[in-house]
Amino acid sequence: MSENAAQKANCKDGPQCNLTLLKSVSFTKGQRAYSVVKRVMDATFSGILLAVLSPIFGLTALAVKLSSRGPAIFCQQRVGQYGNLIKVYKFRTMYVDAPNVATADLNCPKRFITPIGRFLRDTSLDELPQLLNVLKGDMSFIGPRPLIPLEKEIHIRRMEKGIYYLRPGMTGLAQVNGRDLVSPELKVEYDTEYLRKFGFKIDWKIFTHTIGKVLKHDGIVEGNMQLAENASELKAEEIPSNKQQQSYRQACKMKIN
Repeated sequence: MSENAAQKANCKDGPQCNLTLLKSVSFTKGQRAYSVVKRVMDATFSGILLAVLSPIFGLTALAVKLSSRGPAIFCQQRVGQYGNLIKVYKFRTMYVDAPNVATADLNCPKRFITPIGRFLRDTSLDELPQLLNVLKGDMSFIGPRPLIPLEKEIHIRRMEKGIYYLRPGMTGLAQVNGRDLVSPELKVEYDTEYLRKFGFKIDWKIFTHTIGKVLKHDGIVEGNMQLAENASELKAEEIPSNKQQQSYRQACKMKIN
């Protein structure tokens, strides 16, 4: 969703007002212990990174302000753990007069993205302010990406899978397996896989893969796209087979209807 559109999203359109965690999730004793340790690590390392990267924060904020009018930090309402609405921080990458539609619906999104915004998006530096969310406890370094309140169908699927028992993350399993090239249905499937394997091992794998993906700018797509056409760019082992995708989509459709 474009920054202006997301800013006007009403919480009454989100799942918080009518959220039911449809699926009961039972974590093992080891997973519960890791959840506590993970929160301590999140708070510790986010605090350290905020201090170390403060010069970069200052320079980036200045560049955003000088490149176009508007605030340097964009505050976006998203859905967090247990369906609670949270404010997620990002460096602003679009002009303040961008159309109030989803970024994927823009025919020519490049003309709405600021000069510095393109660089920030390609390098994922626009996500750095989310370290504040991690420090506050709204987010984690690793976890399912937080959705905007208007993405109702994905919310339903996440609730059916118990995804909202997890704290959302700056990066996740879907982000290292295609990012913008992955359909919403497959993102939920990756989220479910992460929930099932929740622990240090999968977090470490996602963390190491994220570094490579960011450096290569993998999976970043702006504006209208056809997932089927772009899926070939992903490695075959990174996405489920067509038969698996079709079965999953049919199952989701039956549950929603």
